[in-house]
Amino acid sequence: MKRTLFTLAVAALIASGSAFAQQSQPSTSPAAQTQPNQPAPTVNDRKQDQQGRIANGVDSGQLTAGETKNLESRESNLNREVRDDRSADNGKLTSAERQQINHQQNDLSHSIYQDKHNANVAHYGNNGVGQRRENQQDRIAQGIRSGSMNANETARTENREKGINEQIHADRQANGGKLTGQEHRQINRDQNGASRQIYRQKHNGK
Repeated sequence: MKRTLFTLAVAALIASGSAFAQQSQPSTSPAAQTQPNQPAPTVNDRKQDQQGRIANGVDSGQLTAGETKNLESRESNLNREVRDDRSADNGKLTSAERQQINHQQNDLSHSIYQDKHNANVAHYGNNGVGQRRENQQDRIAQGIRSGSMNANETARTENREKGINEQIHADRQANGGKLTGQEHRQINRDQNGASRQIYRQKHNGK
């Protein structure tokens, strides 16, 4: 009787060990398998992504006109390089060219992040001049996001906005934080010119 109980106990231990081993096996069902990696983003994918990040920075005020001008100038130069490379190689990029462009896009991506997270932010002020500045930046951001303003156009427009901002700052410093009537009129003319430029660039089909 004792021998029979011992035999049954050993059989039970063997059976439980076998079941545990089966449960411990990794699942081989399709749902449990790792999905294939997504394809790497193309040059154009990265360009669109970076333009979207710049547009968000302009919209939020994290990017000043000067920072946006610098970023978009670099983006414009990179776009020109890509066009030239494709033109020289029947519309394609060589492996070396792709690596070089990817390196430059990485640098630009890093700069976008740094500029959006530094201490420089756009300050417009609660007045008519500030409201127009903010409105024009919103229009530029929309043009970047929609693609109706390319990098070169954006760089030129933001360089103009930067000049207006610097003039406003200098005028206020010279007059105890205020603008004279003549300065208001001059800034309004400058902003009208910038507004027309934004409109033309957003509707020129480039």
